[in-house]
Amino acid sequence: MNAQHTIPEIIYDDVQTALTFYPELDSTNIEFRFKKNIKKSTMQARPTFGSFFRHKNKRSYVVLISEKFKISDKEFKTTDIPSDIFVGWIGHELGHIMDYRNRSSLGLIWFGIRYLSSSTYRRRSEYIADQYAIRHGFHEEIITAKRFILENDLLTPEYKAIIDKYYMPIHEVQWHTDNPHSLENLFIG
Repeated sequence: MNAQHTIPEIIYDDVQTALTFYPELDSTNIEFRFKKNIKKSTMQARPTFGSFFRHKNKRSYVVLISEKFKISDKEFKTTDIPSDIFVGWIGHELGHIMDYRNRSSLGLIWFGIRYLSSSTYRRRSEYIADQYAIRHGFHEEIITAKRFILENDLLTPEYKAIIDKYYMPIHEVQWHTDNPHSLENLFIG
């Protein structure tokens, strides 16, 4: 186990699989932690409060993972998600960390304000995380995860609408996979 990565044993193998695609995060402090409930999300990556104002190369991050999620008013444990889908979700969250690493502390504050106040900016941020994941070899996992959500009859239309609104559609994931040069200039800002 990498000393910089704190991972609960129950998800250790899946998280380690995802981390192997991001060698540049080997020396980045990342804690993967379960949380009882995350509003409107299954996972969330962010800088830790204590490292927020450190130089961007010295920050620590946390990936919060909701213990449960709902499908049609039934609760399921997040750890019961198929492994390839879970790995894809972790790959997406690690994409957020890659994006955050490029931002100054002031840039992160500005990012947070825009993410919370602008649906256009939130969508751009989720696309960037997907682009990082695709660039790091997660295209199959991202597509599998999106199909799991969008083709699952148990998920509500409202939840699917959020996924459609903010996250890269399957055909774009495939296009970026087939055209890797499209990922050379990721939006940062």
